[in-house]
Amino acid sequence: MNLGAIQRRLLGLISRAVIGAVNPAAKCQTVDVSMIAGEQKAGIENLEQYGFTSHAQAGAEALLLFPDGERSHALAICVADRRYRMTALAAGEVAVHDDTGQSVVLTRTGIVVNGGGKPITFTNAPKARFNMDIEATGNITDRAGSGGQSMAGMRDTYNQHTHPNNGGSAPNQKMGG
Repeated sequence: MNLGAIQRRLLGLISRAVIGAVNPAAKCQTVDVSMIAGEQKAGIENLEQYGFTSHAQAGAEALLLFPDGERSHALAICVADRRYRMTALAAGEVAVHDDTGQSVVLTRTGIVVNGGGKPITFTNAPKARFNMDIEATGNITDRAGSGGQSMAGMRDTYNQHTHPNNGGSAPNQKMGG
């Protein structure tokens, strides 16, 4: 093999590409891409980190690896989307985020969960235990899925109730709130 052929194979090991479509249903997600000079590839395996997965939008960028130095079999080893990348992290901070503003950020001062204006739902767990004080700036509702009552509503009911056996007197101590 001459030097020119070796150089072409080395240059062909890695390529940048733009994602066109994603097939998330396969055991190993696949992507269709467009590379430099309009070269198209379909069904490229997108190797994701264990425990993490995503479904990139069209226009995201990928780094392709061609293990044998020719274009017959490619692997996407990194997919990123600069349009939605979080840019305000301090050195050492880590984030999981999407394109709608939802994120979990491990900051230097604590963990920040941002629901992006959408509900945050915990599912398929028999209980949630918090070994800390809990503060809520909004309302807390008990048994919300089955006609429960808010803590503010319970507080109002308690503060307004009277004791019929004690001359109709109101509680001598109100619930704060």
